[in-house]
Order: sequence, then structure tokens, then C-alpha cells
Amino acid sequence: MQRPELPIRVLVVDDSALVRSVLATGLGEDPGIQVVGTAENAFVAREKILRLSPTVVTLDVEMPGMDGIEFLRQLMPEHPIPVVMVSALTERGKQVTLDALEAGAVDFVTKPRADISRGLNAMMEELGWKIRIAARANLARWKQQRHPAEAPAARHRALAASTDQIIAVGASTGGTEAIRALLNALPGTTPGMVLVQHMPAGFTTQFARRLNETSAMEVKEAEQNDRVMPGRALLAPGEFHLTVARSGGIYRVNVARGEKVNGHCPSVDVMMHSVAREVGRNAVGVVLTGMGADGAAGLLAMRKAGAATLAQDEATSVVYGMPKVAFENGGAQRVLPLERIPAEILHLVSHERA
Repeated sequence: MQRPELPIRVLVVDDSALVRSVLATGLGEDPGIQVVGTAENAFVAREKILRLSPTVVTLDVEMPGMDGIEFLRQLMPEHPIPVVMVSALTERGKQVTLDALEAGAVDFVTKPRADISRGLNAMMEELGWKIRIAARANLARWKQQRHPAEAPAARHRALAASTDQIIAVGASTGGTEAIRALLNALPGTTPGMVLVQHMPAGFTTQFARRLNETSAMEVKEAEQNDRVMPGRALLAPGEFHLTVARSGGIYRVNVARGEKVNGHCPSVDVMMHSVAREVGRNAVGVVLTGMGADGAAGLLAMRKAGAATLAQDEATSVVYGMPKVAFENGGAQRVLPLERIPAEILHLVSHERA
């Protein structure tokens, strides 16, 4: 007889007593989740993490004494634990949320700003789902290091400029750091890139700006008719699908609202199907860490069109969902650790041009 799964033990951390009560009550109604405690600040949270051994922590971004970011920076190297941030949709909230993802948070949910009753129900449903994902997250990189790794220098041989090649990359949970590591390892002459990271509107704007600050490539949130060109990476804006279209001898992107595909807008599948159709064998497709199957069908379409295709391996994925399905359905030709993917991309585009 199969034993029933134990509930996910959750610690709720927020400086607001009302928010702690709302989150604890809402999560407590989920039979798969057990709220083992609450904490009003980082100091109490640290003590309860050690004493209660929660599976997942929900963490407020802004707290007195020590904010959620500094708490994460101190906690993760010493006591890695899956954390889901609860974020505000303000500009500062978006910036701090990206700081939290860099500091080790697995994912985040946003607090409702309007229609609180309906928005709260939607947030609680999303939070429960993301807690389940976080409970399965791979935190090996934190267990193997005491300090965050420095971004690798772009030391690869410069590539000749070409408008013929496109690199299409898709990611979800854990993808913000995977994409950052990928871009930081590529030279500024890399063929044009299109990116989909599952993220709400507004957050993609901040994410693109941050990537642009550290990458040798120009990184920007895609706008209608932006040209895909060497040295530029275009990130799909939240709540908009991104597709690639050939226009004479160049490629441009279309950015449009649409229905969710595989539960997401932007969708990796939508983007990759367009690359398969418009670019064919002159493309490289990459599916990185993430929950679900978005990108698997698109990557397979790219491979059938003659493109080279890669997926991130389980050991370096925060959540081995999307890349696993992409490999199992035949979409990914090779599965590689994240740190080997940049060099393989450069090899593939150099080989294809030759």
C-alpha cells in the first residue's frame, strides 16, 4: 500500500500581523500544505527555520531590521532552503524581487493591488502552486558553495557578424539566474538571441535592464519590429507573446497579446515554433530550468526544421521540468550542465557558419 505524501511544511515570514494571518489561514486550507509557524522579522525567522525545519519559506521583501534580501544573502550559503517571495507590484518591489531571485529565492508571487477579494484568491492559488514547485527545487549550487560564483568572463573567440543565425532560449522557475549566467558567458558578437522567461509584466522590463548591465550583449525588452541582430538579446515582455519573422534579409520580432499557451504568456513554445518556421536550420534552441512542459513542443519543431537543440541538465536546474520533457519528447539533441551551454552554443554557431 502506497503511503500518502506528507504535507509541505511552510513557515510564513512577514512583518504585518494581518498578512501573516491571511497567508497562514489561506495556506492552511490546502490539504497538501501545513503551516508550521509564522515570523514577524528575519531574526525570528532564522530561529524558527532552525527549530521547526520547514520545507519552504514564504518571505516578505521589505521588513524592518533586516530586509528579505539581506536575510536571504545570509541564510542561503549557510542553510539553503526553498524560498518563495511575496512581492509588491511597485517599481521598488520589482527591483527588490529581482534582487531576491539573485540572492537565492526560487520564485515569487505578487500582492494584489485592485479587486482585493478576487486578487487575493488568485494570489493564494498561485502561492500554493509555487510552494509545491519550490518544495522540489534543486538547491545544490548553494550546498556546494559558500559564496556566490563570480560571473564568468567572456573569453571566447569573437564571432563574425551574421544576420542569418538566431539563438532561441526559454526558461521558467530558476531561469532568471540561468539566463544571467548564460548571457554573462557569451561575447558581444554572439548571433542575435530571443528570450522567453516566464515573468509578469513590468518585471521583464527590470530584468532586461539588469541583464544589460552585466552582459557583453545588448539586452532589451522586446518591442514591436525590433531587429534580431548580432550582439543583441531581445526578452519577451510579460503578458506578450514574442515571435520571429523574416523581413527580406533580416529578422524582426512581433510582440502581441494573446491567450496563454501552456499556461503562459509569453510562451516558449510560441516563440520557438516561429523560429522553427522562419529560421529553420540556422537557429539554436535552448530550454533551461523550469516547471512544466512549455518549450518542449517548440524545441522539437526547431529540431525537425534542422536547428541544433540543447537542454539544461537536472544537476544544474532549479526545477528539472521543462528541460526533462524537452529531452524525453525528442526535442533536445543534448542535455548539458548550465556552465557548458555557452561554449556549446558558440561551437554550434561557428560550425554552422563554416
